Amino acid sequence: MKRRTFVLSALGGAGLLVVGWGVAPQRARLGKPEDFAGSQGEIALNGWIRITAQGRVVMAMPRAEMGQGVHTALPMLVADELDLPLEWVSTETAGPQSIYGNVAMFVASLPFHPRSTQPGQETVAARTGQWLVGKLARELGLSVTGGSSTVTDAWEPVRLAAATARAQLAAAAAQRWGAPAAEVQVRDGALQHGARRAHFGELAAAAVRIHPEHVRPKAPAQRKLVGQAAPRRDMPAKVTGQAVFGIDVRPPGLLFAAVRMAPMLGGGVGALRNEAEVLRMPGVQKCLRLGAHAGATAGVAVVAHTTWHALRAVQALDVQWQAPSDDQGQPRPPQALADSDRILQALAREAKQGNGGTTFHSRGDAAQAEAQARHQLEATYQAPYLAHATMEPMNGTALLQDGRLTLWLPTQVPSQARKLAAKAAGVDEAHVALRVTLLGGGFGRRLEVDYVLQAVEAAQAMPGRPVQVLWPREEDTTHDFYRPASAAHLRASWGADWGTVGARPQSLRVHSAGDAITPRWMARTLPALAGPVDMPDKTAMEGLFDQPYAIAHQHMRHAATRNEVPVGFWRSVGHSHHAFFIESFVDEMAAESKMDPVAFRLSLLADMPRHAAVLRLAADKAGWGAPLAAGRARGVALHESFGSIVAQVAEVSLDQGAPRVHRVVVAVDCGTVVNPGIVAQQMESGVIFGLTAALHGRIDVKDGMVQQKNFPDYPLLGLAQSPVIETHIVPSSLPPTGVGEPGTPPIAPAVANALFALTGKRLRALPLRLG
Repeated sequence: MKRRTFVLSALGGAGLLVVGWGVAPQRARLGKPEDFAGSQGEIALNGWIRITAQGRVVMAMPRAEMGQGVHTALPMLVADELDLPLEWVSTETAGPQSIYGNVAMFVASLPFHPRSTQPGQETVAARTGQWLVGKLARELGLSVTGGSSTVTDAWEPVRLAAATARAQLAAAAAQRWGAPAAEVQVRDGALQHGARRAHFGELAAAAVRIHPEHVRPKAPAQRKLVGQAAPRRDMPAKVTGQAVFGIDVRPPGLLFAAVRMAPMLGGGVGALRNEAEVLRMPGVQKCLRLGAHAGATAGVAVVAHTTWHALRAVQALDVQWQAPSDDQGQPRPPQALADSDRILQALAREAKQGNGGTTFHSRGDAAQAEAQARHQLEATYQAPYLAHATMEPMNGTALLQDGRLTLWLPTQVPSQARKLAAKAAGVDEAHVALRVTLLGGGFGRRLEVDYVLQAVEAAQAMPGRPVQVLWPREEDTTHDFYRPASAAHLRASWGADWGTVGARPQSLRVHSAGDAITPRWMARTLPALAGPVDMPDKTAMEGLFDQPYAIAHQHMRHAATRNEVPVGFWRSVGHSHHAFFIESFVDEMAAESKMDPVAFRLSLLADMPRHAAVLRLAADKAGWGAPLAAGRARGVALHESFGSIVAQVAEVSLDQGAPRVHRVVVAVDCGTVVNPGIVAQQMESGVIFGLTAALHGRIDVKDGMVQQKNFPDYPLLGLAQSPVIETHIVPSSLPPTGVGEPGTPPIAPAVANALFALTGKRLRALPLRLG
């Protein structure tokens, strides 16, 4: 075994985390200019910044744009440090070099208790694990867009790269003019000293030979652009239809392939009974069998001249589908096929029994506190499987020609897409050209590479012609990597003050059960870093074991299950359902303590001032405690995820017996804000995404087959049902934290708590149904 493989496997087996922190010395992430040649006339000052002959700046963009606004936010950092107009900064997709790798997405953990909001409280094991695994991950050149980590990860290296370029240009100007470098001013994309002036392009060739020391990015008081609501740079092209998503790629000679997978998850392909007949259909070029690669279910595809011809032909193909096989290669009996109702029942039993699994956090002695308690409260919560339902269905385009592979992909994992595509095509990774397009939604679904490998299969079948593989919506819904179903049993106890107003719980025990995502995803996508499939997975209990409330005795345990339904990362991952579990139960505890829900939470947040400030802001802006119109009620929830703290107050009513959300007030502390407009957009997006799941989201599996097919039976929240959303930002000087996902977790418990206030019914299962 190679030494690197041994080290990575050992770390994976220990359950250490990968991702999200800039662990390498930031200067090492700048790269050497000679390794980053740009287009003709461009001069690279480092791996992030190139200067054009006209004095404009080209920034290497290491992350995908999937609506979260990073193609605006990161250029803002560059423009601010270089004091030039934002429109003078363009972006190009970064290459495969390791300086662009991030450790910002997978979070598999040891059973330690890292607190991201209180610096210095992280354990030595956590910090050591993050540094070591992050260093190895960066050496492998992992580039991932996910975990709400783009701005967090880029904050230091991008600002330092731009500040270093500024220092180089100023020093070059000083040398040319014989002036002290400290007297050279940088303003509006030009350097000035007295009456002398030169733009960046005139000095770049000299600047590249200068290596300044002790460069520091601007202090907060010096920033001019960071913190301002600059317009989104991607909006004009999206409004006019000029934006290029994966589905819009049109290289010369393009062919189209439509796919159809076995209806049973994990099923296989038998005979193609009418292949000859389908091949005679107009426009059809070839029928293909698709392998079960990277966790996908096997299937078929038809290549044709147009998407319409391909879709008609693949539906006409008469396929003898095969049932999934067991470990001995025998077809599984019907009772052994995936069934979501059976799985949810088993998860609830496992959570309530609470015998096995991994303890993620323990404080005090919960068992003794329960034994001495005067009162206890118990409840079991459940959440179903969920699909991603990206607006742009899965697709990928590939061209295999003369031993070289070209890919056009809407992907969140370009480094792994390139690596695994090269292996599948049998070409050297150096001979793979990858062009990352805009993503019509990612939400974690495009962290997978199943559709990428299907595109490679199609390209292998049609050498010399680019082929675009497209999933119909029905395939996208029935062959997702779903948000896992989950259940949790929560128990709180009160001591001698039970029965008095303001009685505080003395213990909190949480036992949860559900499939682990990280080890299964790593086995599919990052085999070099994969560990045991049953290793502890922080995502399986995040948001439960690290809740902020000061309860003296706590015990948090998770039982990792392994069911037949394929699971993957879903926007906000474990937080998406754990916030519903814990924040609904906190409301239950408030009622038991005869306290107002906001006042109860604040009573447990004396040692968490950031959380308390966010909660107070949301409550104040929502008018908490003020009278509402008849038939309406408010609910509140507070949750931290991806380093950001979000509180939401939802105002609800009933419309023909169904919940209707009218207004959502959001307060967020996400550290230093680069663009408040983008923060507000992402909070709104997170609320809509989470509200869709809270009111409608559910994937049912019966006899191994997903029952939902398309938006009529897997509906999204419509514009007419969307609430008014207000976002309020807590000022902060801390480094930026995530905003793409933290808006999603609190909305389900906020609505559930409002429905309890309105109806007196406590809903403990998603989606929220009062019937």
